[in-house]
Amino acid sequence: MENPITYQTFSAQAMEDFHRARRRAVLERILATLSGRSADLLSYEDVLKKLKEKGRASRGLKDIPLDAIVGSVGRYQDFTRTFLPRRDEDIHRWTRVQMAMNSMTGVPPIEVYQIGDAYFVLDGNHRVSVARQMGATHIQAYVTEIKTKVPLTPDVTPDELILKAEYAEFLEKTKLDELRPGCDLTVTVPGQYRVLLEHIDVHRYFMGLEQRREIPYHEAVTHWYDTVYMPVVEEIREHGILRDFPGRTEADLYIWIMEHRAALQEEMGWNAIPYDAAAMDLAERRSPTARRLVSRIGGKLLEAVVPDELADGPAPGQWRTQRQADQWERPLFGHVLVPVSGEVNGWVALDQAAVVARREGSRLLGLHAVPTTEERDGERARRVQEEFNRRCHEAGVQGELAIAVGSVSQVICGRARWCDLVVANLAHPPTPQPVARLRSGFRTLIRRCPIPILAVPHHATPLTRGLLAYDGSPKGREALFMATYLASRWNLALTVLTVLEDERATPETLEEARQYLDTHGVHAAYETRSGDVGEAILEVAEARQSEVIVMGGYGFSPVLELMLGSSVDRVLNEAQVPILLCR
Repeated sequence: MENPITYQTFSAQAMEDFHRARRRAVLERILATLSGRSADLLSYEDVLKKLKEKGRASRGLKDIPLDAIVGSVGRYQDFTRTFLPRRDEDIHRWTRVQMAMNSMTGVPPIEVYQIGDAYFVLDGNHRVSVARQMGATHIQAYVTEIKTKVPLTPDVTPDELILKAEYAEFLEKTKLDELRPGCDLTVTVPGQYRVLLEHIDVHRYFMGLEQRREIPYHEAVTHWYDTVYMPVVEEIREHGILRDFPGRTEADLYIWIMEHRAALQEEMGWNAIPYDAAAMDLAERRSPTARRLVSRIGGKLLEAVVPDELADGPAPGQWRTQRQADQWERPLFGHVLVPVSGEVNGWVALDQAAVVARREGSRLLGLHAVPTTEERDGERARRVQEEFNRRCHEAGVQGELAIAVGSVSQVICGRARWCDLVVANLAHPPTPQPVARLRSGFRTLIRRCPIPILAVPHHATPLTRGLLAYDGSPKGREALFMATYLASRWNLALTVLTVLEDERATPETLEEARQYLDTHGVHAAYETRSGDVGEAILEVAEARQSEVIVMGGYGFSPVLELMLGSSVDRVLNEAQVPILLCR
């Protein structure tokens, strides 16, 4: 017979422990209210309904972590999320369980359902509550595993459960988890799966138009996933954009990038904004990280205090780094920006851009800048649009024209970020006089444009023979890279020229270029000259019958370049063939 004194002692202690647990339950509820987070257990029935059961299997007797028990079958309102008792009426049962757990007899294992990594109590809620208050970390349980469309984790909240329910319904409809095993389209914002379903529906509609047949739904799902969703996700991974949006998922960013791209296309008047450019712009504009915030603030401050004429563009090599262009796995110029004036002699840039497009498979993005909205909507702009379309059709290239309001150089620089190359008519090159040069729109364009510029002075050329002017400077190394690409991909016959002036370029400079080209399997002719750089470039280009000159842009700071002049200006003024200026 059990000692009555011992029994009474255990009973009094158990009752005190219960009252302490009840006080903690009240405090937990208050803190949850203040923090906006739920202190409730999850309802097994509700979770199973949301997550769509696919099957079940017995897993036998196991030790399971108490922290992973997140819900109950039928008793989810009687305990808090940490299994603190909520009902005073439970005192007798709770204390009996505690006394049994402290006695020699002990208690039997509990019974649970397992969904993912989370557990729901079928039998043994009070045993879980007492075990947690006694400081235990694990408990024995008979486990039945429930397979669902979407797995569960122990830290799931009621709000997150809504997302998981939406995901389960999405997978139930699309069967993507079966069609593309291992796919992960989790999102962090409710309502986004409706957006993904709309994308699939639109994709299916256009597939039907293109193929002139009724597209089965699940064929459209896999085609959308393979040809639309995953290419965007690959851009997200390639550029590391998830780092700019902590706590978000690839599916979140896919939706935001697609929405951002659609807004940009409407704003720009182009339907071919590249996905990677839209992704990078989204990060620059919307990322909450400190690095991006500082960059945005700094950029606005510079715009406010530095005149356009004295502003400089990105650092040398940034364009190539952003595109990972050294890999050469795909053409370098997918989107070519072509400013057109509409003048009779102003279509030479489009003719030259068509040569590039045929070699690279590029899409031409035309740009016609006008000073007022009235002119944008006027008859002349309409005629420019028609002429642009006609010339693209005759040249056999894809192109679309946007008409924008603003100064030519500012509009080009603002839109160049969506493109890979600017091909511009060199109708008004910078003049030798410092004051006039300061007002030159083309000089401002060269300074501020974030991508290479192909300046076309008189007529388009086939771009089969090229001259590289190499001086070993940072922008000169970008020109070396560009010339190597053209020689390798386009089979451009290349001559490399180094002009020995002061200490800037030496015979070792030319050897540096030779080694780089040899490494990439490019054969070239080499020349050295002394004297004026601009004059030497022009002479060798003429002697070699070059059809394009490849060189770095302005090398001095904007102020020094204005005071001292530049060999770039002389080449721009006197060259008879296009000049490819590299950043």
